Amino acid sequence: MTLTYIFHSGFVLEGEEAILVFDYWMDPSGCVPVFLRRGKPVYVFSSHFHEDHFNRDIFVWRQSCGDITYILSKDILRHRRAQREEADVWLAKGGRWSDGHVSVTATGSTDSGVSWIVETEGKRLFHAGDLNNWYARFLPDAVAEQTIYSEEFEEDIDPIAHEKQYLGELKDVRKVTDSFDLVMFPIDGRIGNGYTLGGRQFLGRFRVGLFVPMHFVAVGFESAWRFREFTEARHIPFWQISKEGEMITI
Repeated sequence: MTLTYIFHSGFVLEGEEAILVFDYWMDPSGCVPVFLRRGKPVYVFSSHFHEDHFNRDIFVWRQSCGDITYILSKDILRHRRAQREEADVWLAKGGRWSDGHVSVTATGSTDSGVSWIVETEGKRLFHAGDLNNWYARFLPDAVAEQTIYSEEFEEDIDPIAHEKQYLGELKDVRKVTDSFDLVMFPIDGRIGNGYTLGGRQFLGRFRVGLFVPMHFVAVGFESAWRFREFTEARHIPFWQISKEGEMITI
C-alpha cells in the first residue's frame, strides 16, 4: 500500500484493490491523473466545504474513471457547493457507510464538516480534515468563560472552550477506535506558539502506526518537520514530506 502527498491536506492512498483520494484542492505535481488510469475502484473523500479541502474539479474525474465513488461531508451540500446527485454518499458526524472495499465512519471536527475513519484492506486510517486545537496559542492568556479578541481571525475566541470541544471530539473518536495504522493530521505553523499541541494531544490518546503531517503549505514543509521529535519520543514513524507528489510505502 502506498500513500502519495498531493498538496496541503490532499493524499492518495493506493492499495491492491482500490484507490482513495482525500481532500483534493490542487495537484502541482500532476500525480492524480496517473491513479485515475490504474483501472481500480476510486473513492474520493472531501471533509468539508472550504476551498482548500474541496474542489469541484473532482467531479470531472468521472470522465476518465469509470468506477468512482464520491463520499462527501454533508456541509458541502448545506453550503451549496455541490448538488445532492453529484455525490454517491453524504455523511455527517456519526454517519457510516461501507461496501466491499472500504468501511467509513464520519467523526467530528472543530471547524466545519467531519474527520474520517476509514478501513480498507486490513488497514485503519484517520484523516483529520480540519479537526485540531486551532487556538492553542491563546491558551496561556486565557481565562475561563472569557473571550480573547483575535485581530487575525477578526472574532472573539474562547480558547479554553475550544480546547474542551477538541478534546471532546477526540473522546468521540476513541468510542470508535483507539488505534490507527495511519494518521493524517494538521501541523500548521500559522497557529503560532503551540501549533503542535493538537497533534501531541492526539498522540496521547491513540496508538498510531505512522503519523503524516498536513495543512502546512502556507508556512512550508520544514515547519511540519518539527513534529518529528514528538513522534520519535513515542517511537512512532513520521513521514517527513519534502515535495508534492512524494510517495511512501505503508
